[in-house]
Amino acid sequence: MSYTEERMTARARDAYRNGRATFGIRPERTALLVIDMQDEFVRPGWSPYWVPAATRMAPMLRRLAETCRTASVPVIWTIFDDTHLGLDRPHALRYLPHADTGWRRPGPARVWDQMSPRADEVLIRKPSYGAFYDTPLDTMLRNLGRDTVIVTGTLTNYCCGTTARQAYERGYKVVFGADVTATDDESMQEPELAVLRKGFALVATAEEIANQLTGLVPRP
Repeated sequence: MSYTEERMTARARDAYRNGRATFGIRPERTALLVIDMQDEFVRPGWSPYWVPAATRMAPMLRRLAETCRTASVPVIWTIFDDTHLGLDRPHALRYLPHADTGWRRPGPARVWDQMSPRADEVLIRKPSYGAFYDTPLDTMLRNLGRDTVIVTGTLTNYCCGTTARQAYERGYKVVFGADVTATDDESMQEPELAVLRKGFALVATAEEIANQLTGLVPRP
């Protein structure tokens, strides 16, 4: 590898590890998206799709949601659900190796009750990974006058990461919660954060996000 190639590789590596978006988080322009913190993924042992890391980070995410409410930041919940008899789900999903266990949900999909969603907060039932796919989320955010979204929930490298990319492509400033997202193989957490950090989002901890929302640190 030539000196120029090494320099470019080092530059890319630094962006993956240390890159930082330059926008601030302004509560009056921001909404919190809580992605798929539902029984299948978060309720301990309830299904074969349980994500233990999501259960562990749930208390921190609840605290961030409370901070958002105090700062008048809308909290919007999503559920990955069987909508419209499954006819609105991407057709190719059936061919992917998602390890169908034969388990079937015993009733309607629900947010895990310990997450404590409020009755006056929007719940979107989505048919695919990304929260913008075939849902009214974009219209809702624009009606709310929000141009920044904080992406939290599970799974980091599926529904959360896809939602972050979809938001970026629609012109939103994306904040991605480094420690309030979780995935089923924790070795995949940092690789997904690295890609988002370099090209799609401001990757920040819950504490960093809360500090900007409450004005404890100056915003860029």
